[in-house]
Amino acid sequence: MDEDEKMAKAVFRYSVISDLVNTKNLDRGEQERLIKEKCDRKWVIPFSEKTSIGRSSILRWISLYKNSGSDLQSLYPRDREDRGLSRAFDEDTSLGLIHLRKKMPEATIPHLIEEMNKQKLITVGTELRPSTVYRFLHQHDLMSSAGCNPQDRRKFEAELPNDLWQSDVMHGPKIEIDGKLRKTYLIAVIDDHSRLIPHAQFYLSEALSYYLDALEEAFLKRGLPRKLYVDNGPAFRSKHLEYITASLNISLIHARPYKPQGKGKIERWFKTVRTEFLSRFKGTTLSELNAAIEKWITGIYHQRNHGSTGESPFKRFTSCMECLRPSPDNLRDHFRKSARRKVAKDRSITFKGRLYEVPVTLIGKQIEILYHEKDYDHMEIRYQNRSHGIVRPVDLHVNCRVKRDENNMHDVIITSTGMEYRGGKLL
Repeated sequence: MDEDEKMAKAVFRYSVISDLVNTKNLDRGEQERLIKEKCDRKWVIPFSEKTSIGRSSILRWISLYKNSGSDLQSLYPRDREDRGLSRAFDEDTSLGLIHLRKKMPEATIPHLIEEMNKQKLITVGTELRPSTVYRFLHQHDLMSSAGCNPQDRRKFEAELPNDLWQSDVMHGPKIEIDGKLRKTYLIAVIDDHSRLIPHAQFYLSEALSYYLDALEEAFLKRGLPRKLYVDNGPAFRSKHLEYITASLNISLIHARPYKPQGKGKIERWFKTVRTEFLSRFKGTTLSELNAAIEKWITGIYHQRNHGSTGESPFKRFTSCMECLRPSPDNLRDHFRKSARRKVAKDRSITFKGRLYEVPVTLIGKQIEILYHEKDYDHMEIRYQNRSHGIVRPVDLHVNCRVKRDENNMHDVIITSTGMEYRGGKLL
């Protein structure tokens, strides 16, 4: 970092703490209120993608500035004196690890740690953790199989719209929910060819249910992609996601672990969101956040020319509409979960703590239940790939008035007026 960059950093830091160091007789309560306000707001930080500042950083800057006698240079970023060396273990262990890695370029991190222990190359009292060893070797360009040979990485671009979508999750700003600050997560999908955003939305979690909600919205808006390129997080590795994509004839591709370069387009878009959208967002609620990003995407991002393609994402995406694959009319059915139950002798099944009844012909059979989370009133039942309709909850009051007809397996229902029905017909 050169002197101009350091000066810009120092000036920014001073602007953050100026009212805390220049206000006389500032009581502790007022100081804490100001610090909390600064921690909660979003900043445009010079030479950084971050948009928030922690309480410990603000207190450290105040201490440095006051202890130096109000010298602005005290707020300059300091160069690390131990740059290039590991602070987690000593020099002898570091040199031993480098030497062993060059001898065993194909070894995994756990194998290297095991060999370091066997050969007694670790200083007594030092513990090698896999994450620490990985960072150390990565800093010294020793993570490739040849030790120092660079990998052959090439830029790529899908030939047509919806040939390939990239999808990932970005940690978003904190918002107030019921008086408490909650972290948000931006789940987004980008079309590789046009850089158009089929869907992007902030949620309060990055769990699978939220990701599937965003994915379903993307399919409804822009049709079905041929390939979906995702990370290796728990939501992206779920069997349910694999089933959904397979049923829609979409190839699900996972990025290689520790190789984020393949998702460069979605990561670059997230950077644009941080610098252009979040730095200017003034709302306080989740609905305001989502309304604002939808307006920014459709009104600004989709309409301006992209630096790589020379065209606006919307124009490039819509230039080949004939190649797009529309989502099916029963798209929501593809997002259902599946469970299996054996039908009891009283033709009932238990699911999610509730009792349901199924057709009498399925007694003793192992059936499949297709359902949506939190929507257990519209569950479809299947047996041998054939639908048997929507399952219904057991009504004990109706069942107590039902006479069984063992000859034709139809129920005879007696109404409160004494009238009898079989198969919906009056007897």
